[in-house]
Formats: sequence, structure tokens, C-alpha cells
Amino acid sequence: MIEAAFCLALNVYFEARSQGIGEMIAVSEVVMNRVESPRYPDTVCGVVKQGRHWNGYPLRNQCQFSWYCDGKADAPTDTLAWAIAQEVATGVLVGRTEGPVGKAIHYHADYVSPSWAKTRPLVGKIGVHYFYE
Repeated sequence: MIEAAFCLALNVYFEARSQGIGEMIAVSEVVMNRVESPRYPDTVCGVVKQGRHWNGYPLRNQCQFSWYCDGKADAPTDTLAWAIAQEVATGVLVGRTEGPVGKAIHYHADYVSPSWAKTRPLVGKIGVHYFYE
């Protein structure tokens, strides 16, 4: 698996593994939209791993995607969910799938209320995630 697909699959796995395929695709599309935006790193792995680092390690709870710097192991343990995440990531990267989130570059789960959400245009809700431009 190429590095970009691996990084995207990890993000899908940790952000949406218990959700439906549509939600997994939408989460992937946000990463791809960020890659295209001049405000974010220009690689998939750069976007997924974006955050404050010290001595090459992410600082706890200071990353764009919480799973990356939550202090927990980042190795998938659910083999079926990992296989699905890899398929979704590959499909998004080669353009076989399109998400319904348009140009969204932010999202959050419905059980949190980040302060930035009030300042962004809402694109919509898919499963447990709200998506914003």
C-alpha cells in the first residue's frame, strides 16, 4: 500500500470505522479537500499528521485529528474494519468514489461542540458527523 493510502486508511479507520461507507468516504474527502487547500499541507500524510510536534512526536491533544495524538496505539486491531478502511481510502485516492461533502474541510462528531463550528458554513450531517466548509 502506498504511503498516502496508508495514512488515509488510518484516518478513516480511527475517525469512522464504526460508521457506514458513505461517512467513511466523506471523512476521506475532507482530507483530500485539505490537500487541495493552500491552508493545509499538500500531502495526505501531511494533512493526517498535522499538528504541533516536539522532537518529531505529536504533542498530545494538539493535532487536527484527535486519534493521531491521543496517546493511544495507532495500530488497527479490527481486521474487517481495517480492510474496509483500506478499500475506501484506495477508492478515494484513485477517484472511484465521491463523497457528498462538497468542499468541506472540517468535521466533528455529533457528541462534541467545537467552538469553531459556529464560524463555518454547515454542509450537512452524515451519520454522526457534521461537515463544514
